[in-house]
Amino acid sequence: MNQATPRCRHQLSFYSLVAFAALALGCQPVATRQGVAPDLGPALQALVDGAVEDNEAVHGAALHVDTPALDLVWEGAAGEADPAAGVSMTPATPFQIASNTKTFISASTLRLWEDGRLGLDDPIAGHIRDDSVEILRSDGYDLEELTIRHLLTHTGGLYDYAMSERYSERIIDDPTHRWTRTEQLEAAVEWGDPLAPPGVVYSYCDTGYILLGEILELATGRSMPDAVRELVGYEGLGLGSTWFETLEPRPAGVLDPAHPFWGEEDGTAFDLSIDLYGGGGLLSTVGDLAHFFRALFKGGIYTDPETADTMLTTVEIAPPEEGGEESRLPHGAYRMGVWVVEVEGYTSYRHTGFWGTSATYVPELDLTITATVNQNQARPVFEELVSGAVRVVADAIEAASSAEEG
Repeated sequence: MNQATPRCRHQLSFYSLVAFAALALGCQPVATRQGVAPDLGPALQALVDGAVEDNEAVHGAALHVDTPALDLVWEGAAGEADPAAGVSMTPATPFQIASNTKTFISASTLRLWEDGRLGLDDPIAGHIRDDSVEILRSDGYDLEELTIRHLLTHTGGLYDYAMSERYSERIIDDPTHRWTRTEQLEAAVEWGDPLAPPGVVYSYCDTGYILLGEILELATGRSMPDAVRELVGYEGLGLGSTWFETLEPRPAGVLDPAHPFWGEEDGTAFDLSIDLYGGGGLLSTVGDLAHFFRALFKGGIYTDPETADTMLTTVEIAPPEEGGEESRLPHGAYRMGVWVVEVEGYTSYRHTGFWGTSATYVPELDLTITATVNQNQARPVFEELVSGAVRVVADAIEAASSAEEG
């Protein structure tokens, strides 16, 4: 981004309707609540500012930080949501969360499992449409062995249409094409063969998650967006800015979404159906995404506390064979719609999305961080944004602890 481009920076402490209303006033910072670690605001805002100012490809960024240990809930943004129109990025600006959608799909599936409406080890043949069964069997997939658990953990041996060069080429050649789930499933069968029998290899795969989207529809008798909305419990969690655009109406009063970028290419040129049916598709804000992610690990979604343990169970399988479809994550890191990684030395639960988004929960600090830089080609930027926020909070918690001991 041209450094001469004017930027509007926002800082928000997310506590009241008054704070929300202040967003409508433009580039006016919202004061942090008295006694709520106000000294962290400048440090966190500096991280967001730096993500934009120090990286020409990043037009806009947003960050949400929530840690009860400091009685802190903070949001900030910098740069522009729509550079061409000069629209500023705010914490309330929705963005395409892409593969962070997988965590919503996984949580919805596990809710159905809790209710006894499906089994994780059920073969998928009895849970997907007949035409989908025929498509997969035509390429040699054993649908009596391929289970819902395999789809959730990317261990089904499915070929990933979304990572195929042919898919990228098709998108570039015809960006406004409206893809269907069936077309994407057919592409997976046409462009590649099964990687291995179910349960043998781990390989990150959107194909499995679009099938989970179909399973949700058939199990509930509702559209995938309606099923996810009900099973996750948007209303109870206050997710008022989260929706599947083009599949359901944008919630009233929600701002125009930020423009995502693929290098210099504005992602709004592509039909949203390229990533819509379960592998991705949701739009959200850093606040909504943080509320969901915190609820996932703090008892706000599942009816049985042991369900979260099931979601996080390590999958012990052999790594992909040499020359095969390689994992995009370390072996054993992915669980069910979430993976486990080290962030600044802390074991953390996380998912990321194609357009430079991240949702992270750090149990040891009881810390939730969500971030976006809205740029596919800037992964190190949002990684540093999240890591920097962890450092700021960890140092503050250590200082508070030392002060209490003193």
